[in-house]
Amino acid sequence: MSGFHEQYIKRILSARVYDVSSETRLHSASILSRRLDNNILLKREDEQPIFSFKCRGAFNRIFQLTQAQTLTGVIAASAGNHAQGVALAAKKLGLKAIIVMPETTPSIKVESVRGLGAEAILHGDDFAAALERALVLAEEYQFEFIHPFDSPDTIAGQGTVAVELCRQHPEPIDAVFVPVGGGGLAAGVSAYLKYLRPEIKVIGVEPVEAASMHDALKADERIILPQVGLFADGVAVKQVGEENFRVCREFLDEVVLVSVDEMASAIKDIFTDTRTLVEPAGALAVAGIKRYVQDNKIKQQTLIAVNSGANINFDRLRHVAERAEIGENREALFAVTIPERPGSFRRFCEILGRRSITEFNYRYSDAAKAVVFAGVEITDAEEERLEIINALKANDYEVLDMTHNDTAKLHVRHMVGGSAGLSNERLLRFRFPERPGALLDFLDQVGERWNISLFHYRNHGAAYGRVLVGVQLPQSDQQQFDQFIEHLGFKATDETDNEAYAAFLR
Repeated sequence: MSGFHEQYIKRILSARVYDVSSETRLHSASILSRRLDNNILLKREDEQPIFSFKCRGAFNRIFQLTQAQTLTGVIAASAGNHAQGVALAAKKLGLKAIIVMPETTPSIKVESVRGLGAEAILHGDDFAAALERALVLAEEYQFEFIHPFDSPDTIAGQGTVAVELCRQHPEPIDAVFVPVGGGGLAAGVSAYLKYLRPEIKVIGVEPVEAASMHDALKADERIILPQVGLFADGVAVKQVGEENFRVCREFLDEVVLVSVDEMASAIKDIFTDTRTLVEPAGALAVAGIKRYVQDNKIKQQTLIAVNSGANINFDRLRHVAERAEIGENREALFAVTIPERPGSFRRFCEILGRRSITEFNYRYSDAAKAVVFAGVEITDAEEERLEIINALKANDYEVLDMTHNDTAKLHVRHMVGGSAGLSNERLLRFRFPERPGALLDFLDQVGERWNISLFHYRNHGAAYGRVLVGVQLPQSDQQQFDQFIEHLGFKATDETDNEAYAAFLR
């Protein structure tokens, strides 16, 4: 064992965490185990006092600082779990704490921080803005800044999860799956497991849209992602920590990437086995297990998922429920062109057989044919979806597979109602910070120069709102409009060529 490794083992074994943390259960996921034909166990970090593992690393970091110097207070930037960890640790140690949180932070998390005795300051639209403000305040107040993940003491505190795992399950373990954001938990768990049980694979799990560790390991250097998806806001990190990367490069075996739908499905799986609702980041490890089992055809192995947290905003459950069935490959979405004549819908249903139709959207728009948006419940994932498509095509129905079309899933399914027949319409999908007045600000900027011909917005309880906008745009204004969008400041994706738009709305 290298000196570097030995140093971390000593830090982990001497970490001070149980002043505010508890030893969490290792829970057998019996229903999921039967489905996957593997022994699936859940390390229930969602049962911590702040419903997240973050209290381990935060307390150890602050405690170690108090042993080395006199602290007047601590400050942190966070939109959620780290904020609560620092607030709880400061309260236990009798320190003043200031937490800078983005203005987009759900009120449940802000009130939780204040309930723990910390001062919560709302600033900016995202973590980067909050971090910048926190660093200024740390200098101004002479408070110690507590980084959410990039510290050996924080990593060591998170590593105590692995100490408990080894004690709770001395029998053989094939792999442990760990969610990855900045890399604190993955670094601590992998360092300890590779010391005591080197035969165990340690596998990180990240969203496809926030693959900062995956891409860094592939490039063999830390990279900065241009943008990250915010469904799993607890791991929405553009760049992993410097120390975290150094440790993970040494001890993490690999990183598995999963989609939004797979995370939503994993939330449902955990609820089915535990009757507990975890946040998307908290379900990452289970989603990773399912992806890993499917890709590697694994059976009869013992696989452990670290459920990292349960701080989910209640409003997000609607979005999670919508995406869970698709993530589990239990629902397929189709755009099907049906002849506009008596009996054609009945014939369509006959082809589907006794499968349940989960959604059916239709409006008359043409004397010769109609296009319907249909959701169909399936049981055999990819094979059955292709079977339905082939059966419909064999009966002369035109079919577009919408199952993996995000615009269709987020917007079009709620809007089907006949096309407008506009020849000069551009369709764009926007993402903007979800805060009071943000939608009005968006409309003020987009709608003041061109006519808005289509609009769909739905609040999913996330930090960012999503809007689908149609704009009537003469050919002579195209370049000017593109320049306007570039300077607007919102993330925009042109969806004019999207199949769902062509089928239902154009």
